[in-house]
Amino acid sequence: MRVGDWELDTIMGNQHKGALVSMVERGSKFVRLALVQEAKSDVVANVIEARLSKVIDEVLTLTRDNGAEFARHKAFGTALHAETFFAKPYHAWERALNEHTNRLVRDYSPKSTDFTTISDDEVLRVEELLNNRPRAVLAFRTPLEVFSNLSF
Repeated sequence: MRVGDWELDTIMGNQHKGALVSMVERGSKFVRLALVQEAKSDVVANVIEARLSKVIDEVLTLTRDNGAEFARHKAFGTALHAETFFAKPYHAWERALNEHTNRLVRDYSPKSTDFTTISDDEVLRVEELLNNRPRAVLAFRTPLEVFSNLSF
């Protein structure tokens, strides 16, 4: 199993109040989440770089949608030494894992959530819960176990 291929997306808050940037590694299903007050390209690029720089050796590719929030893809791709790719418009299956992960995040933060009212600690708690949740597709290991065993 190859580790290092990431899918990126944003999860918008109710009435576009704040957003979560979701980053999920395809092989291990390992998730990184980042809270942003607004989904502007410079803010999104900065949080992607900050969250993934901690695991930079496990970042090879970044696939995201065509949203304006990813306009600085070259900057964060270069900073992370990763190739960046756009998914084709209306081809959600090209980032199916990310879409599935976003639905799991919505179990903790429903569509009515205003992300400007939650804390970074709450987001990190959801990230931890998802990364420690056994998955059938991983032979009932957790994403954290698989990511840690493959990358270190």
